[in-house]
Amino acid sequence: MSRYEAYKKAEEYSLDLFCVAPKAAIPVCKILNYGKYKFELQKKAKEAKKNRKEIEVKEIQLTPQIGLHDLETKGKAAIKFLGEGNKVKVGVRFKGRQLSHAEIGDETLAKFLEYVKEYGAPEKKPVLEGKWLICVLAPVKK
Repeated sequence: MSRYEAYKKAEEYSLDLFCVAPKAAIPVCKILNYGKYKFELQKKAKEAKKNRKEIEVKEIQLTPQIGLHDLETKGKAAIKFLGEGNKVKVGVRFKGRQLSHAEIGDETLAKFLEYVKEYGAPEKKPVLEGKWLICVLAPVKK
């Protein structure tokens, strides 16, 4: 129908004429209560925002000569973080001459990854960045 007829029809029902597709070859319009329509859009956006879960990146720091019990304690913390659905950034920090024996840090990180392998998997291989050996773990889907 023509634009004039659509306006008349909307006036008849005491509603608004809302253009759904203004850039179409033939513009498409709806007759509706615009205030109610905006309210429902806001309500849907709020609900979607409420249901969205943000993933945090938790960080755990290790040293190359960490003791077995300390490694297990850090591993339990990582398992807790992964169970909550968060990612875990594991970093092995080298001090002074420890960097010349980076293989010790690799072994420590390998032990840690072995401890948490049921709960998290590395996203990519561990990378040596400056004095840090870094690996990011993502939770395993069940």
